[in-house]
Amino acid sequence: MPLPLDNQLCFALYATSMAINRTYKPMLDEMGITYPQYLVLNALGEADGMSVGTIARRLALESSTVTPLVKRME
Repeated sequence: MPLPLDNQLCFALYATSMAINRTYKPMLDEMGITYPQYLVLNALGEADGMSVGTIARRLALESSTVTPLVKRME
């Protein structure tokens, strides 16, 4: 029998992530960007001029996921 959700670390992490997204949403809506775009901007803030591949690695995403994010921000 599976553990109850409240006893699973993966659910706690998921719930925390959702709470963070809800907290940031009003600010991001005001700026007209999504949370993933916000993360890209933060990565670029660490080292301007990063390649898409470097941004993807920094955010633990695939380049094919980051490319459309960057294109929408141009």
